Amino acid sequence: MSSRDELAAFLRFRRERLTPEDVGLPGGGRRRTPGLRREEVATLAGVSTTWYTWLEQARDVTPSRQVLDALARTLQLSPAEHDYLFTLAGQPATPAAEKADVHPTMRAFVDSLDPQPAYIANETWDVLAYNRAQAALVAEYHELPPEQRNVIWLMFNSPEIRARIVDWEADARSMVAKFRAAAAEQAGNPRMRALTDDLVKRSPEFRDLWAGHDVRGHDPARKRVDHPAVGLIELDYVKLECVGRPGQILTAHLPADAESAAKLRALVDAS
Repeated sequence: MSSRDELAAFLRFRRERLTPEDVGLPGGGRRRTPGLRREEVATLAGVSTTWYTWLEQARDVTPSRQVLDALARTLQLSPAEHDYLFTLAGQPATPAAEKADVHPTMRAFVDSLDPQPAYIANETWDVLAYNRAQAALVAEYHELPPEQRNVIWLMFNSPEIRARIVDWEADARSMVAKFRAAAAEQAGNPRMRALTDDLVKRSPEFRDLWAGHDVRGHDPARKRVDHPAVGLIELDYVKLECVGRPGQILTAHLPADAESAAKLRALVDAS
């Protein structure tokens, strides 16, 4: 099937799974087909019935982002389904700035991981949520300008953070290789483009590493942090996708030994 055929089938399927009561319309009466009628979806989305019918018939029409957003709301699509709708319609995925909300349950989960440092970042590595341990270990992100609340930006532009990373050169090389893979996936994202340009402009180290074109995936790894308050802390970190929030990744740091665990507890208790 072509993308246009897939889009038509997807819209029909999602329309047929909804009832009038689901969208605030009066129910009752017999219907020849399940779900909402095409004219009901069109009215709720603010488009003509004829034009919406053409979409479901896989006609050669091009919906705008505004229309796609309206259809997504009307059909009560999840974030993942919303992005899938955009992909089928040939539109770039929703920019990260429009998907910055973290589910309350995930915020609570991040907080519950104290004294293990943890944070949630989006696809451009902007930090969206973090716990007390992460703040004590790295930074109070909310005190920084929004454009600086970013994992790789701080790695290359914060003297304090750079001084704490024991193996900074190796970690920086690995981070840039992973960032290049992320940048390729977000090629049409203006935030990613602006962030990369800023890093190239500000940091000679980033500029040199970026020119190397190294690419690497995410694997569990160990990090060593020399914190000015408690000394050396060794951490193993893992990354997990946040279900229901496309592009959001939870990073959790686990103490590699009992001494590191005690130091993390002391940092959180003092914060």
